[in-house]
Amino acid sequence: MKYTVSSLMMAASVLALSANANAAEYDFKPYVGLDYNYTYADADEHTPKYNSLSVNLGTEYNQYFGTELFYQYSDEAKNHDYTIENKTSFQAYGLDLMGYLPLGCDQEYSLIGTVGIGEYTFDKEFRGLYSPSDYDDHGIGYRFGGGLQYKIDDKFSVRGLVRYVNLNGVDDYDDMWEYTAGIKYNF
Repeated sequence: MKYTVSSLMMAASVLALSANANAAEYDFKPYVGLDYNYTYADADEHTPKYNSLSVNLGTEYNQYFGTELFYQYSDEAKNHDYTIENKTSFQAYGLDLMGYLPLGCDQEYSLIGTVGIGEYTFDKEFRGLYSPSDYDDHGIGYRFGGGLQYKIDDKFSVRGLVRYVNLNGVDDYDDMWEYTAGIKYNF
């Protein structure tokens, strides 16, 4: 799976760099960002809610298209069912393709559309009377989202996003909804 995600990241980067070569009038804009995420997961036995931070490293190739690498780390979600206590947390990394639609004369606001893929690792710890267990579960997450970005000045922007993540290969987890607020700094 790691090779699949890495291959997709390389392919998107090559495709984006070739698109940038045709857009000479637009400055290549790398950026770094920090996002707070509130995640609501749909699992078989419970519905965990996570708070997490994600670090983003991205580029805008023109005013309509960009790519973004992300790393996300969550806190623990705890659930008590009768005599069983479970704790789960996750971390993820991957690539998002970003589409921007500038609004207004000054183009301070932009609608954002995003699609991406990530590798999700869940740390699951179950404590019960008979069978305590602690293990990691890996899977791929297909990410789709949209939101709004506000350009404060040439260096700073703030954004809000809503993402749907369809999890594939993670036991007991079907999907997640993420609500994100973040800031980014353009170099």
